[in-house]
Amino acid sequence: MTVLILTVFIVILDQVTKYLLRSSMSLHESRTIIENFFNFTYVTNDGMAFGINFPGGLYIFSGVSIIMTIIIFWYLWRERWGSLLLRTALAFILAGAVGNLIDRILYGEVADFLDFSFWGYHWYIFNIADSSVTIGMILFIIYSIFINTSEKSVKPVI
Repeated sequence: MTVLILTVFIVILDQVTKYLLRSSMSLHESRTIIENFFNFTYVTNDGMAFGINFPGGLYIFSGVSIIMTIIIFWYLWRERWGSLLLRTALAFILAGAVGNLIDRILYGEVADFLDFSFWGYHWYIFNIADSSVTIGMILFIIYSIFINTSEKSVKPVI
């Protein structure tokens, strides 16, 4: 399962960037990288995506993350001889889930730092793991709509 190399690489990249962030910036500190477009802004999130949170959320999100990680890993194993696009999508999703799960377990919150603004719109601050899940979901949707449907429509010759 060579796509697991991709998963490990993304998890390492995610954790190294978060380590560098925590060791070189103060919480809520922001550094401009590209004026009026891109900053490194150190914030934390003890909830889910887009700041969604509720009492006991850390435990629920961690539990759901562990369960989903197991399910995605199982699905990846089941598809180990399947479509490369599907396996790559699952590898990206798995990497993002593991990267943020590590943060929740070790720190009780997830570190975010990629901060974009464009055309007067400020996007949510996110991290490498969040990006990985997003890329994986986009690839999964592409696979589901364009490839998986065409594979189902091909009838085997008996």
